[in-house]
Amino acid sequence: MDNDSHPDRTERLIRTLIAATVVMASAALWWPVTANAARIKELASVQGVRSNPLVGYGLVVGLDGTGDQTTSTPFTAQSIAAMLQQMGVTVPPGASMQLKNVAAVLVTAQLPPFAQPGQTLDVNVSSLGNAKSLRGGTLIATPLKGADGQVYALAQGNLIVGGAGASAGGSKVQINHLSAGRVPEGATVERAVPTPLNQGEYLQLDLNANDFGTAREVAKAINTKMGEGVAQALDGRVIRVRMPPEPDARVSFMADIENLPIERAAPAARVVINARTGSIVVNQSVTLSSCAVAHGNLSVTISTTPVVSQPGPLSGGQTVAREKSDITINQAPGSLIQMPAGTQLVDVVKALNSLGATPQDLLAILQAIKAAGALNAELEVI
Repeated sequence: MDNDSHPDRTERLIRTLIAATVVMASAALWWPVTANAARIKELASVQGVRSNPLVGYGLVVGLDGTGDQTTSTPFTAQSIAAMLQQMGVTVPPGASMQLKNVAAVLVTAQLPPFAQPGQTLDVNVSSLGNAKSLRGGTLIATPLKGADGQVYALAQGNLIVGGAGASAGGSKVQINHLSAGRVPEGATVERAVPTPLNQGEYLQLDLNANDFGTAREVAKAINTKMGEGVAQALDGRVIRVRMPPEPDARVSFMADIENLPIERAAPAARVVINARTGSIVVNQSVTLSSCAVAHGNLSVTISTTPVVSQPGPLSGGQTVAREKSDITINQAPGSLIQMPAGTQLVDVVKALNSLGATPQDLLAILQAIKAAGALNAELEVI
């Protein structure tokens, strides 16, 4: 073997990698990239095609002494008495029942669109009374009703509680939450909810956010794919779509249009402030006009020290306990900082960071900048 064969292979490999890098770098200049694009299924929903909440009241049995205390939750005993009466067992009036292994619960579930009788749903079970734990319990048959009062599902099964706990001698150890659990596939659908997919000539698409530009782009994309006049934007949220008459054609029609890419316009400039947690979210459209901001922290400290006044010997006085309060006011200096006009989100972030303020301070600063007319955005407090 020639001694120069290995260096030759290495040199050829390096040349190949360099050529590939040049090709990929040049391709980045002409390759079409769709920025800020989304599919119609992510921007809009079909009116009437939605999930429906279900709720029911039931009992969890088989607990290991961690159920409701009937003295403080009388509805648990009433529920047991009513259930036993339906089964032919009569409980004497006024009978004292110690039901430590039973807990009254609320059962909730979501009925998805197009769900048919016989299909199963996951259900959530939450304690209503003072049960210590639902771990190891079994939910007995519970009808789940919709907003119209009709029964749409029937729930029953063993609970899964993602926690554990133990107590003894006044000490208690608990991991996660014990008064709520879940029954996977614990409900069976008994009634279907009709949907407007196969009803009428038109179908309505509702945008998740009100935006005239997005509504126009959605209607334009559908008309380009399916033919002119198929879709019509009625306002900033509603698009009316003419559907094929055949049911199977409607399914194919929706499968085609819901995956159409839409170039979304920039959202309205908005700053969202959570006054309870101090969270601040600024979207990409927020800009700042030139302004100057001075911010200083003012702190008031009050310290109280107990002072005992002791009378002299044989004076006949009494010992008196008093409190001495010291109040200190500190005001940190705040220099006047010029904030230049920012046309991009990164400029706004840099300008706000230059103040060195905490999120709680930024709540007041942003409101003051908005009042001065230098914040080009809508300020929303949640």
